[in-house]
Formats: sequence, structure tokens, C-alpha cells
Amino acid sequence: MFLSLVLLLLGFLFLVYGADKLVEAASSIAVRLSIPNIVIGLTVVAFGTSAPELAVNIIAALNGSGSMVMANVLGSNIFNIFVILGLCSIIFPLTVKSNTTWIEIPLCLLAAIALGILANDQWLDGMAADVVSRSEGLVLILFFAVFLVYNIMVSKNPGAAAEEVSVGQMSVKSAVMWLVLGLGGLVLGGHLIVTNAVFIAQSFGLSERVIGLTIVSIGTSLPELATSLAAVKKKKVDIAIGNVVGSNIFNIFLILGLSSTIFPVEVHQETFFDIIVNIVAALLLFLFVFSGKGRMVERWEGIVFVILYLLYLTFLLAF
Repeated sequence: MFLSLVLLLLGFLFLVYGADKLVEAASSIAVRLSIPNIVIGLTVVAFGTSAPELAVNIIAALNGSGSMVMANVLGSNIFNIFVILGLCSIIFPLTVKSNTTWIEIPLCLLAAIALGILANDQWLDGMAADVVSRSEGLVLILFFAVFLVYNIMVSKNPGAAAEEVSVGQMSVKSAVMWLVLGLGGLVLGGHLIVTNAVFIAQSFGLSERVIGLTIVSIGTSLPELATSLAAVKKKKVDIAIGNVVGSNIFNIFLILGLSSTIFPVEVHQETFFDIIVNIVAALLLFLFVFSGKGRMVERWEGIVFVILYLLYLTFLLAF
């Protein structure tokens, strides 16, 4: 058991470090190819913060661990809103710009609702089981493609506020080497996490769902947590909220889409509670931003987010 815990922590280290080096190397290569800074931020860097979830979910899908796939996506999204945005808004109230307010936050809510609809095969279609099928996974990937194109189009608007991305200089040889090593870190880390998380769950009599919603989802959300806290400390609050909202959209449209395309993801009855919590989290973010003054998430609203997560965590572990 102790060895499994050590290997799980080692997996998270490989995963986070691998994602970081992958982003650094890919960004350096993109600069050499004269790709605009804003496009690098919207693609390479945004992908990098979601790479841990992607690696874990693809490996879980290949292993047929559908419960882990769904739990990691839902757990990450719930953690992102309730904990990351909650803590960030407690440190400094989060004001959002119009693009994030009018398009990306509603799209985050739409993604949560869309997942709820896709998962309800028995209720909506009278099917024998609830499954996110390969065809539905492809639809999610198409939604992600539209979202990516939208972001690139917005970035080309002269009036758009572009986030500057700091890109280090690497030689081509170093960049290629770190690109390969970063990918290797993602694969190795993802394998260690999935294998040992399942073993720990079985040892403690816990389900893959609970482990995925807690330890795995929190661990894979560390890049978003680090990025958002660093941004809010520099008073770049729009980056903090944009990072979380973008990650949640990535998680459902791209990561769940790819995972279910590889292996259809069965949705168990207890998972519908997590789907509802995910929708509630996105809905509360929507309401907090559009209610009150100034299009912002205030400190008291951040406190509400954190309290709700603690209640959710307590419910998971108690029941």
C-alpha cells in the first residue's frame, strides 16, 4: 500500500513536470515557426494545463476504466470552479472581460448541460444503459474545434486583450528532446496514477469513481491551480478565470470526447449526482458573474464556492 501511494505521488510529479516541459518545448518550436504569441497561448499553453487530465483519461480509457474517465473530468471541473475560482476570488475579487462573460462562461455551462444530456440514454432514448458513445465523443470533439476556431478569431480582433505568453528560447535539438521527454512524462505519470489509484481504491474498498473525483482530479488540476493563483497574485484576474473556464470546456469537449472515442464511457447511476453538481457549479458561476455589479466573482461568492466543495467532498466520503 505504501509503495502504491509513493508511486501515485511520483505519477503526479511526472505528469505535472512533463506537461510543463511539453508546453515550454512546444512553445519554443511554435515561436521558431513564427506562430503568433496569442495563438500559442490559446492552443499550446491552454492544452498544456489540461494535458494531465488528457493523459490520465486516455490511459484509463485504454484500460477500460470508464468510471475513472468520467470521474476525472467531473471532479476536475467541480474542483476548478469551487476551489480554484473560490480561492482566487477570496484573495482578490475576479472581474471578467466581455468575451469571457458573454461567450466562454455560458459555453462552460452549455458543456456541463450537454454532458448531462449525452449521459441520459436510458431516460431520453429508452436504452439499456447510459453510455457516452464514440459518435457522441466525435460530436464533443467537433464542439471543441468550433471553440478553438472562435478563440483564434477573437484573438485576431484588434480590440481583443491578448494574454502575453512568456516563451523561453531553446535550440531545436533541445526543444525536440524536451518535447519527447515531456510526452514520456505524461504517459508514464498517467500510467502510474491510473494503475495505483485503482489499486488504492480496491484496497480501501472505495470505488474508482470516488478516487477519480478526489485524489486523481485534484492532482491533475494542479497546473490550473498554480497558473490561476500566480495570475491573481499579479492582479491578472481575467487570466485566472479564463484559465479555469477554458479548462472546463477543454475537459468536456476535448478530453471526454477523445476518451469516449477511444472507448465508450459507461455512466453509472451514482455518477448522475456528480453531473448535477457539475451543472450547479457552472450555473452558480454564470449567476454570480451576471448578478450584482461589475461582472465579477466577489469574495463572499468565493467563500460560498469553497464551502460547497467541502460539503460535496464530505458527502462523497461519507456515502
